Amino acid sequence: MSEKESRNLAVVEALYAATGKGDWDAAEELMTDDFFCSEGPEHPCAGTYRGRGALRELFTKVMSLTEVAGLEIEQSTAGGDYVITLVDIVLAGPPQVRVPVAEMFRFRDGKVCEIKPYYFDLTPLLQAVRR
Repeated sequence: MSEKESRNLAVVEALYAATGKGDWDAAEELMTDDFFCSEGPEHPCAGTYRGRGALRELFTKVMSLTEVAGLEIEQSTAGGDYVITLVDIVLAGPPQVRVPVAEMFRFRDGKVCEIKPYYFDLTPLLQAVRR
């Protein structure tokens, strides 16, 4: 693994840690000014969110629709300007439900410029929104 890829992995870890603590100032320092994240058309928060405050905006929407108990990171891998992280979104229960996601982080100049999640099955998330 290259030095750049190792740095990118460390940035993603720091981003998860900052957002997990609600430290949005620290999280936003890890993003480019033109950062954006996109949720697909079937997601309850579908659309593209832009700017350093975009991730906070998206988190706020998701948390208002569902009761997220936590995130469990399975593994991350890096290649070039990308990091892919396999993560489970854990929805509160009972019973707790896991929503597996592969999150793609794209980098430019050492900062995250894009995040795009890929869901295998949105059904558990959609069902949690309807509760």
